[in-house]
Amino acid sequence: MRLPLLLLLASLFAPCALLQAQPADEAWKPIERRIPPKGVTLPTADAKPLMARSRRLLNSADPDVAVFGKAVEWALRWDEFQKKDHAKLAGEVLAEGERRLDAINTSATNAIPRTGRIVRGYRSNIDDSLQPYGLEVPAELDLSNSVPLYVWLHGRSDKSTDLYFIHQRMTKAGKIEVPHGIIVHPFGRHCMGFKHAGERDVLDVIAEVKGHYKIDDNRVMLMGFSMGGAGVWHIGAHYADQFAAMSPGAGFAETAKYNRLTPDKFPPAIEQTLWGVYDVPNYVRNLFNQPIIAYSGENDKQIQAAQVMEEAFAAEGQVLDHRIGPGMGHKYHPDTLAEIMTKMKNFPDRRPNYRSVRLQTQTLRYNKVRWVEALRLEQHWQDSRIDASHSGPSIGVRTKNIAAFRLRPKGSVRIVTIDNKDFDVPGEPAEITFVKRDGAWTLGTPEPGGKRPGLQGPIDDAFMTPFLVVTPSGKTDSTNPIANAALARWVAFELGHLRERWATLFRAQLPEKRDVDVTEEDIESKNLILWGDAESNALIKRLDGELPQREFNAATQVHAFIHPNPLAPDRYVVLNSGVTFRPGHDRTNSQQNPKLPDWAVLDITQAPTDTAAGRVVASGFFDENWSLPESAP
Repeated sequence: MRLPLLLLLASLFAPCALLQAQPADEAWKPIERRIPPKGVTLPTADAKPLMARSRRLLNSADPDVAVFGKAVEWALRWDEFQKKDHAKLAGEVLAEGERRLDAINTSATNAIPRTGRIVRGYRSNIDDSLQPYGLEVPAELDLSNSVPLYVWLHGRSDKSTDLYFIHQRMTKAGKIEVPHGIIVHPFGRHCMGFKHAGERDVLDVIAEVKGHYKIDDNRVMLMGFSMGGAGVWHIGAHYADQFAAMSPGAGFAETAKYNRLTPDKFPPAIEQTLWGVYDVPNYVRNLFNQPIIAYSGENDKQIQAAQVMEEAFAAEGQVLDHRIGPGMGHKYHPDTLAEIMTKMKNFPDRRPNYRSVRLQTQTLRYNKVRWVEALRLEQHWQDSRIDASHSGPSIGVRTKNIAAFRLRPKGSVRIVTIDNKDFDVPGEPAEITFVKRDGAWTLGTPEPGGKRPGLQGPIDDAFMTPFLVVTPSGKTDSTNPIANAALARWVAFELGHLRERWATLFRAQLPEKRDVDVTEEDIESKNLILWGDAESNALIKRLDGELPQREFNAATQVHAFIHPNPLAPDRYVVLNSGVTFRPGHDRTNSQQNPKLPDWAVLDITQAPTDTAAGRVVASGFFDENWSLPESAP
């Protein structure tokens, strides 16, 4: 039997069967967070004045002030103080915010320093959260001219929340010195390996710095060490055209080998497929578009990351520049670091390489390098490539697993040769789009709909752009609006878990509204994360019959999925799922990857765990047209 996805099947089960399917009466235990670990609770005598001071700063509309208040308020709310005497440290952070607020209120010109060690804040458009970043600006730097920007990604520290990150950036210099440019330290949502919202944080911070200083767009460098090195591998490979050069130090570059997984210990096949979101060897050709220097300590276990990437480079006929610090463990050798910094400074800017572009991906989330964009894939999660070169009035293109692409060449184009077939280009268009129909390339645009950049899944993708969690209000008792008792219990638990996880790991208040409070503007501008069922959530009811079909048992199961929103085709709708990697995966940043694909049916009769919201009964990907394949389980 196949029924509309949102048509719950409770009517097919007798009341006694429904009751028998309910879990035991004992309360489900909350899932213990791993990052950040719970610290100490400050004495009331210390906490109360700190809270009052932090809320005064939070009332400021200026993120460069409010970010200091948020750091302390969050540490108090979630017991994130490492030691009780760190109330003094919090006082120092608040004092800088208060100095700025007073300067702004008196129209002083020095509210935000221009040089030195500086902490600033901005609001993320994902969830409207305050996020900090640090700057190092040499006093002698001529800021009237465009200057290079060095983006430094920090290492892992489970306890370095906003408070400690800000205090460190206020008081300590970083690992590198750049007298000729500015260094920026993105927070990256604390401890996520600079993935998910953390990768957006890096790109947003670069844009913020460009709004405050004259930055040479062709001299933006990406560097980092340990978890930051992993971030460089990932962000450099997925956003290659943003940087002139990069240098990852240590870290990790993929999942299986780093975790020493043998085939007998591999997770389910779908989870292995989802390694394709972040595993850098799948994107190695993007790293050929600009210079890269890898660093490892000779005796560092994390030398494995660069060795894996050496193999990936060699498989494509390239050689990775891998510098090794003699005798070093997990740190830089000062001489080797000095060599790397000299090379980074002297690399040419990124403009000379614009004529030749290599693009490699497995998903349209990462679809662009310079003037080449993949618009459709023949099949997601397969190796997909576009190699393009621009010579005179001609462009040569070779493709693999590409169904549509766009070129935005910098210069006149008369002929485009795609996979050995020539196409005349009329006029001098700013962009040229090709689509494959019946196996043959033609000038034109892809059909509307289908999986496309920014609307390609999996479930976790909805949390990388502005989103809104929509909770059920029901028709009667607002404290228990879901009539299905098993679903009500599970939704209440998972919503509570998501709120805490978004606050503690993602460092933000979960954006949410009741279904009856959602506006048409919300629907048009945000991905909607809907919880409940068609009887309890008005928006689920409104979408009933408009989404793909999937059979499931409403008495004991829930269907989670992602799909373009029929009410706003450029946005997602997600049903009954938060981010799918959970606290048990926080043991290593290499495991903070999506765990569920586009859809899944979960058994919810047992308590959710730190690794799963429920037992996966069935799961899979929608096809390239956002339809359920006939072969789906």
